[in-house]
Amino acid sequence: MHNLSEMEIKHLSNEAYLELARRLFYDYCSLTSPEFYLQERTHLQELCNILHCLYTGQLLKPDGTPYKKIMINMPPQHGKSRTLIKFCQWVLGKNNEERIISCSYNDNAAHDFSRYTRDGIQEKKLEDEIVFSDIFPETKIKQGNAAYDEWALEDQHFNYLGAGIGGSITGKGGTILIIDDPIKSAEVAMNENALDNIWKWYTSTFLSRVSAKGGEPLEITVMTRWSKNDLCGRILAGEKANDWYVLSMKAYDEKTNSMLCPELLNKSRYETLKSMMMMEIFLANYQNEPIDLKGRLYQSFKTYTDYPRDEKGKILFESIKNYTDTADEGADYLCSINYGVYQGEAYILNILYTKEPMEFTEPETAKMLNEDSVTSAIIESNNGGRGFARNVERLLWEIHKTRRTMVKWFHQSDNKISRILTNSSFVQNHIYFPVNWKDKWPGYYKAMSTYQKEGKNKHDDAPDATTGVAETINKKNSIEILT
Repeated sequence: MHNLSEMEIKHLSNEAYLELARRLFYDYCSLTSPEFYLQERTHLQELCNILHCLYTGQLLKPDGTPYKKIMINMPPQHGKSRTLIKFCQWVLGKNNEERIISCSYNDNAAHDFSRYTRDGIQEKKLEDEIVFSDIFPETKIKQGNAAYDEWALEDQHFNYLGAGIGGSITGKGGTILIIDDPIKSAEVAMNENALDNIWKWYTSTFLSRVSAKGGEPLEITVMTRWSKNDLCGRILAGEKANDWYVLSMKAYDEKTNSMLCPELLNKSRYETLKSMMMMEIFLANYQNEPIDLKGRLYQSFKTYTDYPRDEKGKILFESIKNYTDTADEGADYLCSINYGVYQGEAYILNILYTKEPMEFTEPETAKMLNEDSVTSAIIESNNGGRGFARNVERLLWEIHKTRRTMVKWFHQSDNKISRILTNSSFVQNHIYFPVNWKDKWPGYYKAMSTYQKEGKNKHDDAPDATTGVAETINKKNSIEILT
């Protein structure tokens, strides 16, 4: 029997490590950068393992189908971009037919990401360190591909393209689409036009870059959660939100009083940064709390899954009412709310929230009042409310053959902003929305959940009408009902 020499044992051991690095993404990272991917940095293991499962189809949705999309929100300097670069190297080593398109907030940032990916593949071996070519010896950069923004592997036409947000990525299709830090700063994050432009680019340009090979590409978005209207916020507010796996890591866990990775950011440094930075910017960067969420008026809403009922199942509403704020100007929304009242609290039944003209809103409001058997409707408007109220009352009789609803209108003389702020506590604690209200009335939900205590609010029609519901229940209306 042949006894293995020390050199042969070392060779076999190295081969085992190399094989693990080919198979497992975390092992690839720890083998090529052992000084960074340390065992105690468990957040890096979690990040690597999730990316590995995404690529291999083992990251599963509740229905058992694999996720194809992931968004990653992590604090700065915790290895997210470094890991994503290594992920690009690893997948190209495993399959030289992958097509990666990666975009960042500008061309320079995107080209740096591309250059680090390419340099890692081309890295020269020094002494005993393990480099990419040890693990994937057959994968090489194509000769003559000198550009950092676009390059290919040997025997391939195209493997990698890096470009800035809004830049040209036409003519190429990808099997892996990556967005890394699409927003450069808090200033950009608070610029609504800039956020709109990023969203338009994402939906019209980026998502169209699908490889002609067919199949749904993997999509990876890595970014700071700046705003509810940033890229992640809009995706999560949309109908495809459940297609995304969300990996959110905060620098500090208040419940356990522990840091995500004390070696990369300890508690003392964390507190120093907290004292030096604007609180909103600090929380967005290190705790994944969007700036506009911190400043929003309504921090939470109560929901219900069923109406209040007695032991026999009978609904216990004492009355069913409506509060309507008509659109005073062309850019305003009409907001009409049906609600049931029980023991001084409101249960929202139906909402009409629209910019449509009165030719649409009058019959729709009448229809909604009839369907929910509303007994009392109050119409708020400083312009045209009387005519709207009379037309709704007429349509209730002419179309629905009912005089059940008593329709009234009034002139609101109190300061709107003051009313909204004063009644915000009641709205959050005594008004209940259906558990799926985000899907039932998305426009109204967005208007309520993003309304700011201070600063610019494009519209206040939803908070104004909801405040009217609160005032009516509290009987705090200092308004004169007109007939």
